[in-house]
Amino acid sequence: MTGPSHQTVRLARGRHASRHAGVCVMELASMLADEPFSDRPSSVSPTIGAFLRTYNDGLDDERRQDLYSVAAAIVGTANGRAVERERVGRCLTFALGHGARTPARRASLALATPEPAGAWAAIAALESAAHDEALALVDELVALGRHRAGWRRVVDAVRGRGAAGHDPQTPSDARVPAV
Repeated sequence: MTGPSHQTVRLARGRHASRHAGVCVMELASMLADEPFSDRPSSVSPTIGAFLRTYNDGLDDERRQDLYSVAAAIVGTANGRAVERERVGRCLTFALGHGARTPARRASLALATPEPAGAWAAIAALESAAHDEALALVDELVALGRHRAGWRRVVDAVRGRGAAGHDPQTPSDARVPAV
């Protein structure tokens, strides 16, 4: 008899010893990436991972299930330092924009790294009950590391625009109003 698969698991709070004990969104991502079962899959951006570990654990059980589709989107987001710096900056901006208090000067230096920046943004989202904005932030963080043919193009195509924000039916230099 086989254990739970990525199709049958229910997302739960915390870190788990195996998929039989439950999975968090990051452990589900490790399953989808065909990596060893872990809440720190190597194919996922450390900034996105920090955000989602904290956010997953702070949500109620019903809203946590909204993260199920996020697990697939974050696989393959591990990228270089420049992209991670952008993601860290976006997390810090998000946290400040959602009422997070700026820490003391020495502590604020630590926020410029993936783990604290992601966790701080997640805490701000949880404390301000900004679930939809938190999911939008994850989409944005994923898009920062994708090439034009990646995640963002699929999202924009649904809205009727090409990857660069242009209408696929018009010349590439034509402007299309934002949706």
